Formats: sequence, structure tokens, C-alpha cells
Amino acid sequence: MKVPMRWITRYCDIKDDPHSFASRMTMTGTMCEGYELEGAAISGVVTGRILSVEPHRDSDHLRICQLDIGSGSRQIVTGAANVQPGQVVPVALDGAKLPGGEIHTGTLRGVQSQGMMCSIGELGLTLHDCPDCIEDGIMILPDDTPLGLPITEVMGMDDYIFEFEITSNRVDCYGVEGIAREAAVTYGVPFNFPKPRVERTHGELGSTLTVRNDTPENCLRYTGAVVKNVRVKPSPKWMRTLLRQAGVRPINNIVDITNFVMLEYNQPMHAFDLRFVKDGGIVVRQAKQGEALETLDGVVRKLDPSMMVIADSEKAIAVAGVMGGEFSSIVDDTNSVIFESACFRAQSVRSTAKALGMRTDASSRYDKGLDPENTMPALMRALELVEQLDAGDVVGGFVDVRGVQRELPVIPFQPERINRFLGAEIDRGFMLDVLRRLEFTVSQDESTVTPPSFRGDIEGFADVAEEVARFYGYDRIPVAVQPTVPSALPTPIQRFQRQLRQLSVAGGYYEINSPSFMSQKQLDQLLVPKDHPLRRGVHISNPLGEDTSYMRTTIIPAMLEILSRNYNSRAESAALFEIGSEYLPYEGSPDGLPKEPDRLIYGGYGEVDFYSLKGMAQEIASTIGAGRLTFRRQSEIPWFHPGRTADILCGGQKIGVVGEIHPTAAENYGIKTRVAVMELSVEQLFALRRELKYQGLPRFPAVTRDLSLVCDERSESGSIEQVIRDCCGELLEKITVFDVYRGAGIDPGSKSIAYSLTLRGRDRTLTDSEVDSAIALALKALEEKGIRIRS
Repeated sequence: MKVPMRWITRYCDIKDDPHSFASRMTMTGTMCEGYELEGAAISGVVTGRILSVEPHRDSDHLRICQLDIGSGSRQIVTGAANVQPGQVVPVALDGAKLPGGEIHTGTLRGVQSQGMMCSIGELGLTLHDCPDCIEDGIMILPDDTPLGLPITEVMGMDDYIFEFEITSNRVDCYGVEGIAREAAVTYGVPFNFPKPRVERTHGELGSTLTVRNDTPENCLRYTGAVVKNVRVKPSPKWMRTLLRQAGVRPINNIVDITNFVMLEYNQPMHAFDLRFVKDGGIVVRQAKQGEALETLDGVVRKLDPSMMVIADSEKAIAVAGVMGGEFSSIVDDTNSVIFESACFRAQSVRSTAKALGMRTDASSRYDKGLDPENTMPALMRALELVEQLDAGDVVGGFVDVRGVQRELPVIPFQPERINRFLGAEIDRGFMLDVLRRLEFTVSQDESTVTPPSFRGDIEGFADVAEEVARFYGYDRIPVAVQPTVPSALPTPIQRFQRQLRQLSVAGGYYEINSPSFMSQKQLDQLLVPKDHPLRRGVHISNPLGEDTSYMRTTIIPAMLEILSRNYNSRAESAALFEIGSEYLPYEGSPDGLPKEPDRLIYGGYGEVDFYSLKGMAQEIASTIGAGRLTFRRQSEIPWFHPGRTADILCGGQKIGVVGEIHPTAAENYGIKTRVAVMELSVEQLFALRRELKYQGLPRFPAVTRDLSLVCDERSESGSIEQVIRDCCGELLEKITVFDVYRGAGIDPGSKSIAYSLTLRGRDRTLTDSEVDSAIALALKALEEKGIRIRS
């Protein structure tokens, strides 16, 4: 919000430099983001009177002017056609600075020109700022303008303009009145905001204007008055200057009055042409279904009953709190106008403006919640300005209709509690003085305070304490030394999850964090059967939408959606992981709440496949000391590939699953390549962790043997490995598959698997007989299972 200092000091006598003012206002809660001197880009431009105008001997359009600038004379050559002797004009002297650049003495067609006479555009002004000027000629000033004055002073461009950042709860500070009140309390000076009044009225209102409020819950107050014999003309210079500095373009006196009051009182106003309000009857109501209105911006708006309108007996003439209608707007031949000053419920205006896609100065104020008690003073201020500007004849009387009113809170005044709350020692008298200056009502026995109606943000004790603190000075409140509190430490499971994250990142995986919601549609895409337990999720009673209507029973759909976005963004490879909760309902829950097991899930494509995920699982098991993992074929999960999926077991206990997603499920998620996913139970991994014990390097040599075995095609390598491990016992240090063969020499339905065995004794060098005996025992156990040595 832009506010010129000149407007603030109308109501409080403050003499301070702009930097200190901005700093002090910020420290008391009215945040000043910055300030600027309006005419800072202009220097060396003064007023001068044209003494003579002569034609240039070598040019048909140039003229040679002699000017008196108060401190001497200057000769200037110009091409402007509107210059005449006796006129007072702005003169840019040698070295002057303008928004468009610097001015220096030069020569035009052999004649010296000691500067330049300026147009309104060259000074950064427009016809709205100077309606008596012409756009393509020299700016002509009033004849009584003193000579030699800086043009910035003459045009009121020598003032500092402050940019305030007003929070939504302090809607009273969206007006100059509120800013000036805060400034007065900050500096401890009187706040002199005069009560507006009209000196002379013309006739009586009678039945010229009537108002009926059909929606009292949304229209909290409606006040109106009539001005006849309207005389539309430019506003005076002082008003145009203040409006320009506040960022509002001057239009004409009637429009400028409504804008001026809105900026000063923070009360939006509207003016209707009385001719187009049938029988002078205003009706505040909800719009009818299918009703339409062409607003001032020339757009026909479709309305519905959720929107509030201002209407006459036949039709809507304005969208309440948002924008007026084109049909009843002020035009050149307007003779009588209705001034409207009303207060509408914030929620109603906000929803209407959002539905219509409109945001105006009025709606942006209304949707923060305005003060119903402010409508009448604002109306009277508008009528006062009409009289002062001779913009029309004010008709005696007004209409004032109230809707639903809110009660102001009565808050106990507890100085001792305030001091305890703030950790300060503030004098009781200072507290009361601040609150009274802020226009709080203090009870006779000083036991309670009531905030003014414009302070809707004040609701209780803490708010009163804040008012005291910000004017006492936050920098003056001592820092309280809090008792030493031991630092919060992560729980063991939190430390374990951190370890899993570090392992995953070290393995080349990127962490994701997906929502805890899902939909039945996602389970359809994943090929989950209709009667599957995963479909019995916890339904959310007020979901944001259909896609977030259930608590997730599996994280896999979320992982596939993120992989799909990466794939369709043409990422060649993706490696992702997440630690998150699943929400699994179960019968017998004492409170009806689901179980929430934590899962560690990996997903990827490209460089990520079944074997890389298997290796990640083995790395985790090795790091946490869980022991050796085994993998067992799994073909019963519909959303996994039946031939490329395995359960993950540790000590005979299933702790997860790893495999490729079924091609149809991947296609449903828009992924046209192999996708591998692994899911592990965090709780089970946590229970399996063991303290690692390190051993020294082997002192004795190893013995290696290769075994090539023939087995049934359905035999699992993991089962064969387990038999060999059981038979060889502690002597077996390592076993690795190095070949799988199908083809000539192997019966149909069979396969050959070749293993490399490393055997080593911890306390001795193994003999050939020990090694041969262990291997013979393993071969005998395998032969009993129908697995033979390949001949």
C-alpha cells in the first residue's frame, strides 16, 4: 500500500526523516518495505515566464523564446506551437535531469538554446494529472505561479511515498486513517482525524431513495445518500496529487471522491446514476438463478444465488462488494447520483469475486472483513468533499439499514499477567495510555477493555498483550533465560530409518515423498483383484477429490506414478526409494484405526532391474548384520511378473518382495519398459539388525571347487545353495553361480547350474580329503532331491 507522507501528516504532526519514520513504523508492527522521493528523477527544472517569442530565421517551425526564471533570463529554442508571451512554464536548465535523460545547452540551426521547456510527458505526468494541459505541447502553469521554484515543489512531487506491507488481519491499516493512527501512537503525538460534516444541504431526501436489505446475514450495513445537480469536472490539484502518489489515476471529481474516501477511510464506495435506479429503490439481495449483469469492464457476468447483488425493483445494477454495473454508471449528462457506502460479509464477497474471476480494490478490502461502523463516517466524508469541490448539491438526509451485527469482545485487563506473559516490567499507566490511543474502550474501574469496532483482529488477552508490547518496543523486552532442556534425540527406529536412507542414497537411489492417499482407480491400474484385501482401505470422509479418497494400503501405485512422470519426461533411467507408512485395516482394532507399518520401497527402470534391487537388499542385510538373505520364487502376486519375482527371506521369515511389475500394470501407468520394484518391511529389518563383529584376514589358504549340476527346470538355485551350505558347514566360505545352461546334452525340462565353491579352514589348512568329504556329502544330499552331477 502506497501512502504519501503529506497525507499522513494531515492527521498527526510528525517531523522525522523518512528512514527513521520507516524504521519506527516497522518496529511497532506496520511493516514499511521502502520509500522513495517522488520527484527524485527530476532536478534542475524551475518555473519561468516567457518574455518574448520570435520565429527562427532558418526554420519554419522553431521559435526563439526569452524567459525569466526569477534569478535571470534564459534563451530557449523550441518547436512547440502552444507557447505565448506571458505564460509560465517548466524550464529545464543546463545540466537538468529528467526521467528521459539529462539536458544541456546546445545550438539549434545556429541559435543557442540554454535548456528546454518541458511537456507533461517529459516530467512523467499524464493528462489525468494535468487536465488543463495538452499532451503534445509545453506544460502551461497558472499565471500566479512564482518564478524560479523547482517544478517538483510546484507539482507536489517533492514528497516521500512509503510502501507499507499490511497483513490481512490489520485491515484497518489499508486506509490512511489507520496508518496515521498507528503513526500517532508510535510517536506519542495527538491523532487529529476530524469528523466530517456537511455545512449546507438542498431539500430533503424523503422517498427519493429507499433501501431494502433482503440478505441481512451478508449485508451488515448499507448507507446511502443522494447528490443532485452533479457538476462533473476535474478534481482540484491537491486531490489529484494525493491520488497519483497513492497509485490511483485521477478521473473526475465524482469518481475521485469515491476513490479518495476508499483510500482515506478504507471504505469502498460506489456511485449510481439515479436515473437508472427504478423509483430510487435499492434492494440488497442474492442473485437469481440465471441472472446476468454487464459490469463496468464491459463483460456480461453470469450470476447465481450464492452471489449478492445490488438491485432496483427490476434488475441487478451491481455485484455487491466487487464491481458496479455498466447500465447505472456515471456518464457525462448524469444529473443526480446515489452514493453507496456499505459493509458486506467478507466470505460472501470473497467467494463471489473468486467465482467470477474478478479482483478489484473494493473486493480485496471487503474479503478481509471491514467495519460496519465505518460506512456512515465514510459517506459523510464523501458528501463533505462534494460540497468542498462544488461537485453537486447534497440532498438532506440519508438511508441507514443494518444487518446482522457482531458483539465486540470484553477482555479482562490484567497488567500483571501481561508482564508475566511478555517477561517485562511495563507500567500499568503506559499500558492504558497505549490502549486508549488505539481507541480501546477502558471500563470505569479499568478492569476490562473493549477493542474498537475496526479492530476485528483483537479477540483475547494475548492480542491485548501484543498491542502493549509493540508500542513498548520488542527491543526493550529482555531475553528470558529458559531452563536448560535436554536436546531431543531421535528414537532407535528413527536412527535406523536414517541409516536406511543413507544406504539407499549411497546405492544411487533418490528419495521421494509421496502422499498418503490413493484411489480405487490406482488399484485398478495395478491389476489388484476386486476382492483383494488391499481394496479394504480406510475411506476419508472429506477427501480433496476422488484420487485422494482412501488411505493407501500400498505405496507401489505412488512409486509407479512418479516413475511414469520421469519416463514420460524422457529420463533414460530412474532409481527412486521411499520410506513411508501403509494403512491396513484389521478386525479387532480397539479404536477402529488401521495398522500403520512402515515400508522401504525401491523402484526404477533403465539401469535398475531385478538383480540391482536384489543386490541392494543384500547390501542392507549385510550392513545391519541381519545375516544371509534367500530368495524364493513368487508367482501369486497379480501386479508382479510371475516369472521374475521373488519373496525375500531372512532366517526363514519373509521380509519383502522384489521383482518386475507386470507389463500390463506398467502399461496402465504409461511406462513402456521393464519396471523393477522392491518392498521391504522396516519393522522386520529393525528386528533383524545385529551388532557386527569383524574378523581378521584369513591366515590359511582357500580351496576352490566347481560343481556343475543338472536339475529340474523348476528347481530354485537358492534351494540348491542351501543344501550345499548345510552339508559343507563352516568350511564353506563362499558359493557363487557362474553358469546356467540349457541345450544340447541336457534333457528337455532340465537345466544345468554351475557353482564355484570357496572352502577355508579358520584354524588350519584344509586337506583334499576334508574338502572331498564335504563335497561328497553335499552331492549325496542333492542326489536324494533328484539333482545330479553333470557328466
